[in-house]
Amino acid sequence: MTGDDWLAVRFEENRDRLRAVAYRILGSEPEAEDAVQETWIRLSRSDSDSETIDNLGGWLTTVVGRICLDMLRTRRGRPELPVGEHSPVLTDDGVPDPELEAIQADSVGLALLVVLETLSPAERLAFVLHDLFAVPFEDIAPIIKKSPAAARQIASRARRRVRGTPGPTDVDVLRQKEVVTAFLTAAREADFTGLLEVLDPEVVVRGDASAASYGSTMAPLSGAAEVAQAFTGRARAAKLVLVDGMPGLVWMQRGEPLIVFSFTVAGGRVAAIDLRGDPEYLESVDLVTLRA
Repeated sequence: MTGDDWLAVRFEENRDRLRAVAYRILGSEPEAEDAVQETWIRLSRSDSDSETIDNLGGWLTTVVGRICLDMLRTRRGRPELPVGEHSPVLTDDGVPDPELEAIQADSVGLALLVVLETLSPAERLAFVLHDLFAVPFEDIAPIIKKSPAAARQIASRARRRVRGTPGPTDVDVLRQKEVVTAFLTAAREADFTGLLEVLDPEVVVRGDASAASYGSTMAPLSGAAEVAQAFTGRARAAKLVLVDGMPGLVWMQRGEPLIVFSFTVAGGRVAAIDLRGDPEYLESVDLVTLRA
């Protein structure tokens, strides 16, 4: 048997598991199939063989996990798309494939898939791989580009949300993105009146010690006028991102996040802004770039 034949046989032995992993991460049968096919393409194009891959199953799980993470982040980067366009969970079509129905019934039902939709890409991947497939955090960490300790924290945060802590809906994400984008635009354009319009009259700005160490003079602040004055003409270097699944801002230097701006939005206005630069927090937070 040639090396290519050996890889093909071994890949087919792992196909069902890869489909299960991909479906549980993505919640979409077509996307899961695409992820599995891309995994095979990457395997077939690699120089790997039976001598260079000690654990082919683990290698394939890592690759399909990375592919799924990229797909989730691309999806999150287009929050304008309704969830139903990529998830059979929230459509009327159902899952026509009996094998996929069995996969769902195994340990992930429709209700859990709905909850998984509320998680950030890293949370979803860490939770699914660790809690449902027993992949160690040492293997998950390189996929999400975090340390094993941070991967453990991310999975723990996802687990708490899955067990009952309410998560944001797509509508919440869209509404908060609109508010944060309006805030960022007004701040950059030195539009004091525009900032007042998007800020709650009793808005507060809080910051941790690490944020203060970078010279931030924006915390603590309270009241729309004070906060608007502080941000007018500023935030030019801030980028619009998802912060653990919800729209916020980040200030980066040399490609690394230094301060994360988390927003609390209530009644269509910014009620609170938390500035966080603690290294441990930055290590565990999940940031995904959004289009303004």
